[in-house]
Amino acid sequence: MSAGSVEWPEVGDLVIVTVESVTDYGAYVKLDEFGKRGLLHVSEISSSWIRNIRDFVREGQKLVLKVLRVDLDKGHIDLSLRRVTKREKIEKIKSWKTERKADALLRGVAEKVGLSVDEVYAQAGKVIDEAFGLYEGFERASREGAEVLTAVGVPEVLAKAFAEVAAERIRVKLVKVKGVIEVRCMKPNGVRVIQEAFLGAAEAEKAKDAEVRFYVVAAPKYSVEVAAENYKRAEDVLQRVSERVVENVVAAGGQGSFRREK
Repeated sequence: MSAGSVEWPEVGDLVIVTVESVTDYGAYVKLDEFGKRGLLHVSEISSSWIRNIRDFVREGQKLVLKVLRVDLDKGHIDLSLRRVTKREKIEKIKSWKTERKADALLRGVAEKVGLSVDEVYAQAGKVIDEAFGLYEGFERASREGAEVLTAVGVPEVLAKAFAEVAAERIRVKLVKVKGVIEVRCMKPNGVRVIQEAFLGAAEAEKAKDAEVRFYVVAAPKYSVEVAAENYKRAEDVLQRVSERVVENVVAAGGQGSFRREK
C-alpha cells in the first residue's frame, strides 16, 4: 500500500484479503492492504445454500471482499463476498496490481536517492499521486521524462530519479496505426526529393511519445506506421507526417497522395 494510505478501510470499500483460517461459521482473513484481520461470516459468502464452506473459501486463497462494518473500538471488520459483483472484482484486482507496481517503483526511487519510502512519498509521491495517480505518474515520466514531474512541483533531483526508475522498469504499451503514401517525382533529382521528404517529415514529428517508421512497399508506394500511447495521438501524428511528406514532394514538382489503412 502506498505511503500515506489510511490505516482502516471504510464501509463499502472493496479490499483484497488472504484467507487465514476457515471455521464452520465463516473465515478469518487478513486485509492485505491494511494489515488488519476481518471476519467473512458464512451468511456473507454466497446467496445459495452452503453445504461445505470449503467449497467456497479455503486457507491461503486471495479474495475481493466488501467492507460491511468497521468497529474501531473492538478492532473488528465484517466483510462480504456475496455482495461483490464480477465487475467490482475485476476492477479491484486491476487497481490493486497497479498499486503494488507503484509501491515497488517507489521503493526503487528510495533506494536510488538514499531516502526512506515515506520520505520519497512525502517529498514527491504525494504530489504525483494527486496530479496523475502514482503509477500513471511513473508511466508519464517514462514517456515524457522528468520535466512532466517538475512541472507539477516535484523537486528536480527526485523527478530525475522517478524518470530513471520508470524508464528502467516500465514498458509502456503502444498502439499502432498505418497508412500508405504514394509519391512520384519525375525530375532528375526525384529520388533525392522523395528521400528528403520522408526524412524531413520524420524529423519534424520527432517526439518522445510517438514513433514513426517508413517502409518501402514497392515504389511509388510507401508504408508509414505510427506507434503512440493512444489512438488519438497516433492518428494525429500519422495524418501530419503523411501530409508533410506529400506536401514536400508536391512542392518540389512531384505528385503524391495518402490513404489510411484499416
